[in-house]
Amino acid sequence: MRLLSAFLIALLLAACAETPPPDKPPRTVLVQEVANGGEQAPNVYAGDVRARFESDLAFRIGGKVVERRVDAGMRVRRGDVLMRLDPQDVQLAADAARAQLLAAQADLELANAEFKRSADLHAANFISQSALDLRRTALSAAQARLQQARAQAEVAANQSDYATLRADSDGVVITALIETGQVVSPGQVVLRLARTDEREVLIHVPERRIGGYRIGQPAVVRPLTGTERTLAAAIREISPAADALTRTFAVRVSVVEADAPSLGSSANVVFPSAGDPGILLPLAAVTEVGGRPAVWLVDAASRVQPAHVEIRSMREDGVMIRPDLPRGSRVVVAGVHKLVVGELVRAVADKAPVALDVAR
Repeated sequence: MRLLSAFLIALLLAACAETPPPDKPPRTVLVQEVANGGEQAPNVYAGDVRARFESDLAFRIGGKVVERRVDAGMRVRRGDVLMRLDPQDVQLAADAARAQLLAAQADLELANAEFKRSADLHAANFISQSALDLRRTALSAAQARLQQARAQAEVAANQSDYATLRADSDGVVITALIETGQVVSPGQVVLRLARTDEREVLIHVPERRIGGYRIGQPAVVRPLTGTERTLAAAIREISPAADALTRTFAVRVSVVEADAPSLGSSANVVFPSAGDPGILLPLAAVTEVGGRPAVWLVDAASRVQPAHVEIRSMREDGVMIRPDLPRGSRVVVAGVHKLVVGELVRAVADKAPVALDVAR
């Protein structure tokens, strides 16, 4: 029994013993290979595509909106009906103006007939010259009243036409600010229309770089639509003042080619760099080691070591450093804050195709 008990205890102790953990596989890191000692990296700015001409449309008269035929995003042609106001009041005013025009025409006919009779009587010496002058004055006044009534009738007709809002050019409705049933005042913006004949990309340039750009400077626009096509462009306008919040200058780059990107889409504007050559790395590749900027390099034994670098400029598309790294260096571009000196890693190129790692 003693031997049996000792055997059972030994089995229990062996079952409770901790098994050593398996060796962890090397950490997988994304790397970017430095092709050469330095290159002229272009300046890239992200922006949104807009129409060069955007019009705020409004009624010339006030009234109640009874019909809205368009919504945001709809394409319209010149002359298309966009909105209508209640035409009852303006129609009544037009009818009243036409009635006044008819009355003025009747008064003119009467004044003309009386002047002719007075002229005949004056020729026969039955009335004086003063009486004839009175008839002539009445005829002139009737002619003036007719011209006034005709002008008022034209204004009333125009007012009636102003109750219908039409597109003044081909374009796309950006926003519709008024719903059916609302009452609007004269000049109140109800729609915003963007013309489609000319487009541009709005970008924002930091004040330390704005001095390197001028109106008419060529550029290349790359739409963010998954295609590799590029479009020729040029700077059309540079804001004379910086934005109060971002301290950047708005720059409008006009797209020269006809097949411009869609309104509201995103695009990159590329300018060639005229500075000294450097190495462009993603922002996540640069960290701080010992209080100095550094990157992590993967050596031939697949182990990581930090290397101090000098930052030249911070850009929208990454960080530009001095070309001090050796040719062919592999720089870790993601997860640098988790690495330790000498750690064994599995390097994967950042542009390598996605594959299924069965071993992991």
